[in-house]
Amino acid sequence: MGNTKARAAVVRTIGGPFEIEDIEIAPPREHEVLVRMVGVGICHTDLVCRDGFGLPMPIVLGHEGSGIIEAVGEKVTRVRAGDPVVISFDSCGSCAGCHDEVPAHCDQFMPRNLSGSRVSDGTTALSVDGEKIFANFFGQSSFATHAIAHETNVVPVPRDLPLELLGPLGCGVMTGAGAVLNSLQVREGESVVIFGAGAVGISAVLAAAAVGASPIIVVEPNEGRCRLACELGATITLQPSAEPDLVDRIKASTAGGARHAIDTTANAKVIETAALVLGINGVLGLLGVPNATDTVTFNLLELLTRGIVIRSIIEGDADPQSFIPKMLSLYRDGRFPFDRMIRSFPFDKINEAAAAAESGAVIKPVLVF
Repeated sequence: MGNTKARAAVVRTIGGPFEIEDIEIAPPREHEVLVRMVGVGICHTDLVCRDGFGLPMPIVLGHEGSGIIEAVGEKVTRVRAGDPVVISFDSCGSCAGCHDEVPAHCDQFMPRNLSGSRVSDGTTALSVDGEKIFANFFGQSSFATHAIAHETNVVPVPRDLPLELLGPLGCGVMTGAGAVLNSLQVREGESVVIFGAGAVGISAVLAAAAVGASPIIVVEPNEGRCRLACELGATITLQPSAEPDLVDRIKASTAGGARHAIDTTANAKVIETAALVLGINGVLGLLGVPNATDTVTFNLLELLTRGIVIRSIIEGDADPQSFIPKMLSLYRDGRFPFDRMIRSFPFDKINEAAAAAESGAVIKPVLVF
């Protein structure tokens, strides 16, 4: 098999635009697969890495891809050409985290997902006129018409579902839903407060509604996002600017304090507030990606006497191979309409889609090919 000619959105300078370029992709190696992309979501992490996260450049980003497998490496056994798949993050499959079915805590998570190269030898499958283009971003680099992924991070999906919309299940949607269903294990009748109603926050709302949590409180400054959160299962929405004492309002709505709180903002002041709204033995899940120097301040005695638990959550503590089918089952049943927050853009409008995500005009842009 020769090289595949493709088009990709290349970032050549920190903070620079996505530039659509003709590229070549080398054939998949032993455990790799070549996927023809059908759709790919734009996630906040893509924009953070575009604007400087220590990744090498030029690079192709994109990590919420969905598509059809076109070719497989000679040792691939789990999937075959023609299979529709969602592509998620990569993991080694053999470390303690992978054995415990929390592959986002894989010992090799950073090099496999955020190095820009293959772990084995530092190479990349992408090039432009002989120039090396860094790739393997979250094991895929799916801002392109074709992507090289790995047997371990592609998840087969049913053929009768809208494949072009399924990519966000591989990261953003999985993170929010997994936080509720896996990390916090929210149960029917338990209270949940969700700070931020972006893609991750709305996904948490959907999962909380699916299990019958109550009340489901969303704290979000954007009025339009508050309306959508209500339509998708939130029982109370609060805009911080309209609440002179947000903490007291939430405590009054949760019989003295919430059982669970989820922060999707990575804003230190919001996180401190989220801890204050919890009741006895409450749990705070941290989902947002902060800056490396950010810190928060808590009163340790108050945390100790109230039994508060604070835990970080990566990728919803999910195993994509089992959790993506679980979300699709809920979607089929009409209990997880994640597509309500999606707006589609043609691939060549990627910069417009990215701007819409940054401004908050669109919750989850999806590029379609």
